Amino acid sequence: MGEEVEQMFDVHVIETSTLGDRSYLVTDGKSAAVVDPQRDVDRILALAGRLGVRITTVAETHLHNDYVSGGLELSRLTGAVYGLADAADFPHRALSDGDTLDISPTLRLRALHTPGHTFHHLSYVLDHDGTPEGVFTGGSLLFGTTGRPDLLGNEHTETLARHQHASARRLADALPDGARIWPTHGFGSFCAVGTAGGDASTLGQEKLANPALRLAEDAFVTEVLSGLDAYPAYYAHMGATNAAGPAPVDLRLPEPATPNELARRIDAGEWVVDLRSRTAYAASHLIGTVSLGLDGSMATWLGWLTARGAPITLIGATRESVAEAQRELVRIGIDHPAAVAVGTPEALTTSTTRLGSLRRATFTDLAKALTTNPATPGDEAPGTAHNRSGAGTPRGGADEARSAASDAGAPVGGADEARSAASGAGAAAGGVGEAGSATSGAAGAGDGVRGGPVVVDVRLAGEWRDGHVAGSLNIPLPQLTTRLAEIPPGEIWVHCGSGYRATAAASLLAKAGREVVVIDDAFARAADQGVPMST
Repeated sequence: MGEEVEQMFDVHVIETSTLGDRSYLVTDGKSAAVVDPQRDVDRILALAGRLGVRITTVAETHLHNDYVSGGLELSRLTGAVYGLADAADFPHRALSDGDTLDISPTLRLRALHTPGHTFHHLSYVLDHDGTPEGVFTGGSLLFGTTGRPDLLGNEHTETLARHQHASARRLADALPDGARIWPTHGFGSFCAVGTAGGDASTLGQEKLANPALRLAEDAFVTEVLSGLDAYPAYYAHMGATNAAGPAPVDLRLPEPATPNELARRIDAGEWVVDLRSRTAYAASHLIGTVSLGLDGSMATWLGWLTARGAPITLIGATRESVAEAQRELVRIGIDHPAAVAVGTPEALTTSTTRLGSLRRATFTDLAKALTTNPATPGDEAPGTAHNRSGAGTPRGGADEARSAASDAGAPVGGADEARSAASGAGAAAGGVGEAGSATSGAAGAGDGVRGGPVVVDVRLAGEWRDGHVAGSLNIPLPQLTTRLAEIPPGEIWVHCGSGYRATAAASLLAKAGREVVVIDDAFARAADQGVPMST
């Protein structure tokens, strides 16, 4: 009599690091379920093909606000059951607390109602042979934090924060300490409260570290409400798109634009985005383009900066880099670039007078400049605040960890989830502003009486409040194009957490005609390099 072999299961993580999210494929080796799939489902189908498994089930924890879901398309292509709790304008299996989705005879997903991130949010317990092995928590319990409760509007934020606390406690009470946690958000996503940490966790570990499981309800709510910062403007559109049923993805690239077409689009004030690294951009670029390299969270910042429907042109060093950018953009509902171009700035320009460069510096250089002329415009006294955040946004958010994700290349509902997403989103702009001069360091709006460097910090408000260069002006990157008039005359030294957002800001400032220096350096080094700091 042969030995009976226990049937096992595997959970495969599908990373979308530029948005700070994870999707999951769980399988017993034959059948599989996918939880919270991103829109570009070809990579999920490829994984299933490599594993030799059939996708029978697709489940959403909620209708997402930070990306367009691929669940509907994946269910269409595979014939899988598509389960979610929210009302939607397409066929699906409506789920509520206690409902189950069978993946195979030995594997099933069991829905638990865990409101907090949204009112209808579900978590899915993975039962293997009747034993709970872990839980897909979506935007509920994350690694060391929880999903943010403010995406439905300020009027619901405190209520949802209290729901979030109760939901975390429910998960902790319903499952053993060894149960694994598989969250969707929290890896740089703006859907998380503050900064999530770690790459894996269990309920037992979260009981020791997670504020939702350590703090009493009132203390937790107070901490959550003080830890919210702005979130991307495009969130306002994601919930409605997901509720209506996203269209299939079309990743075909348009024919490359000619240098004359690029020049016309730049001169018209359109968004023409240079996808190369910030170092390459600083060395040489087409004047009037915006630096948002693929080595950072390009889609997040571009989606936040631009008005919905604004024409966007993508310029990359290779066709592959342009295709990668298009893939990232379809994940947030920007489906068709107006134009694309491939090549070096020198090959894509109609004239050498259209080529520019950016002056780069470090915080050591800034310290020297401030020492030479410490009269930084607007610096009434050390510690004076020069910050105006988005409407009503409280402190916190992703702060420096999200800064690092955004700058270094990692990152970072239902239909009702989108209705008030703009309340914390910051400003978006339809065009890029006036064209600059022939070099990024040329004179422009910054001409006037020379004082010390005008230090502009383009990090988010919560990051700035946690510590900043004394006398600096805080204009978060998403608000820059609508607040240019607030920047005093003089040479602008712009910085962020490490250089990515600062280079994007410098490209916008140069286009507006300002004399700009980009600090391509880690903000954590500033104090040690002699830069005067304030809080």
